[in-house]
This record gives sequence, C-alpha cells and structure tokens, in this order.
Amino acid sequence: MVITSVSNKKIIEYEKLKQTKYRKQNKLFIVEGEHLVEEAYKNNKIKEVFVLDGYNLKIDVPCTVVTESVMKKLSSLDTITNVLAICTYSSNNMIKGNHILMLDCIQDPGNLGTIIRSSLAFNIDTIILSNDSVDLYNSKVIRSTQGMIFGMNIIYQDLENTILDLKEKNYIIYGTDVNKGIDVKTLNDTNKEKYVLVMGNEGQGLSNNIKELCDKFLYIKMNSKVESLNVGVATSILIYELNNR
Repeated sequence: MVITSVSNKKIIEYEKLKQTKYRKQNKLFIVEGEHLVEEAYKNNKIKEVFVLDGYNLKIDVPCTVVTESVMKKLSSLDTITNVLAICTYSSNNMIKGNHILMLDCIQDPGNLGTIIRSSLAFNIDTIILSNDSVDLYNSKVIRSTQGMIFGMNIIYQDLENTILDLKEKNYIIYGTDVNKGIDVKTLNDTNKEKYVLVMGNEGQGLSNNIKELCDKFLYIKMNSKVESLNVGVATSILIYELNNR
C-alpha cells in the first residue's frame, strides 16, 4: 500500500501525536530514523512503520510506503527521514530495583534525554518523573536518548507519596545542596546499596516540600569559579559516583 495524500485519515490522526494531549489520549508516540525504529523494534514497541518509497528497511516488519509530502506531514524533523514508526507507551508503572532516580519538575527535553542515557550507563534501575515534568515522549527527548528510552524503566508518580513509601522500605533519600551537602565521593558502599537520588528543576532546584523529605544532601566538589552545573551533567556525575564501588 502507498499513501500519497496528506489528507489520508490515518495520516491526519497520527500527525496529532506531535501534541502531548493526543499522545497521552492514544498512548502512542512517534520515533524517527532507522536507529530509533530498530531500538523500538527490539523492545516490541512498534505499532506501525512508514517508509519512503524505495527505502529498504533492515528489520523485517510490515511497512506502509508514503510519499515525501506525507512523511514530512508526520515528521518533526527539519530534514525528512526515510523511516518513521508509531510506537506504544510503556504499560509498566512499577518501581524496580534498589537504585532509583527521581526527577522533580525537569522541564528541558535535552536534559531529560541526557539523564536517561546516563542512567542506563550507570545502572539506575528506575527513573521516577514528577507529574509536572516534561513529557517523556516529546520528540526531542526521544532523539536525545538515542534509543536508550526503550532500555529504562521510567514512570510518572506523585513524588511526595512515593518518597514516603520508599522510606518505609529503607531507601536512603538523597537530595542535592551545595551548602548543606556532603561530598558524594565520601559515601561508602553501604550508603550506595539502596537509595533514591532526587534531582530538581533546572531553575529552582528541589521544591521545599521534597527537600524536607530528604535524609541526606550531596554535592559535587568543583572549582569555586563555577556556581552550578547543568542538571543533566550534575545528575550524570552523581549517579556515576553512586555506581562506583
């Protein structure tokens, strides 16, 4: 089958997935480019694949052929892609493992993408996003993860209630504070066994109600000429140190 019209009913419906509201309603999102499509395929997330006429996709999945104008209608990229897939949301909503990263109102898609990649690299088991954080399935988030989004357990939850629950399960709750914090390098292995690291918003840091629930605060020792680090960089350093035993 070849779709040539941008007014095709299916194309019109899928184009709406560029908007957060429709992604959430349909539990579907778009990935673009062969690498991301391959990663989605490996993780059984693909509902449907669209390719440009004449393009030979390496993975064995049924494809709908579309013209350049139709692909452009679906795409969020400036440069037209050869392949695009409609993927399903993760159905999981469970916290797994002993190494938990919690993100309090993270807003920048690039920061979230960086954090997801670093989390997979440094053995975070679950990422918990506050309900007011950036949409996980934003196209910029997906691209910046380079496909690592499919390898991480990522969920949205109310942070306060989740922290209280995890405290009862003997997780240490770490926040960050340049004034009251302890150097992350001084933590011993016992302090790294079962923890939640909570990272705050790019501009405001941790919200006060979340700070009050933290057991300890960490900081990264650095040159005094630098006031602060980008949250993606800071998170990557902290989880690297927490993974370093």
